[in-house]
Amino acid sequence: MKFYQSSKWIQVGIIAALTAMAAPQVFAQDAGTRVAVVNSEKVFNESNLAKAMQTRLQNEFTKRQNDLRDSAQKIKSAAEKLDRDAAVMNEAERIRRQRELAEQDRELQRKQREFTEDLNQRTFEERAKIAEKANAVLKQIAEQRKIDVIVQEAAYVSPKADVTDDVIKALNSQK
Repeated sequence: MKFYQSSKWIQVGIIAALTAMAAPQVFAQDAGTRVAVVNSEKVFNESNLAKAMQTRLQNEFTKRQNDLRDSAQKIKSAAEKLDRDAAVMNEAERIRRQRELAEQDRELQRKQREFTEDLNQRTFEERAKIAEKANAVLKQIAEQRKIDVIVQEAAYVSPKADVTDDVIKALNSQK
């Protein structure tokens, strides 16, 4: 019985020794891996495609945004007028105007939610187009430089591993 227990420990020792001998080989293989990093937010903010996207979205949504701002101002003015005139109004008229204002405010809030949802959806769609083009550029850069892995948003990046500016430059050179 004692022989069995000691042979068990020998087996564990042999496995540990083999693992220790194999570990440097595994790490040596990984040491050849080439890694680069891209800051996707910088690409989304600084590339010509991103700037064109911002202009398109601004042109598409400015009128609605101004309309919402005008409606909010009208409601605010009407509420201030109601506050000033409430003392001289009869009860029924005051309640009617309060209900109208509440209804107008609910309608404005609904329109603001729709505006925000539409803007977010369009932004998502436009960013997806940029991401698709950026991923194609990243693949080209990886093939040209023989990079094995490209990581997004690293906590720390050595300038020699950062390919963000190269991606922006390549995107800007596209039509």
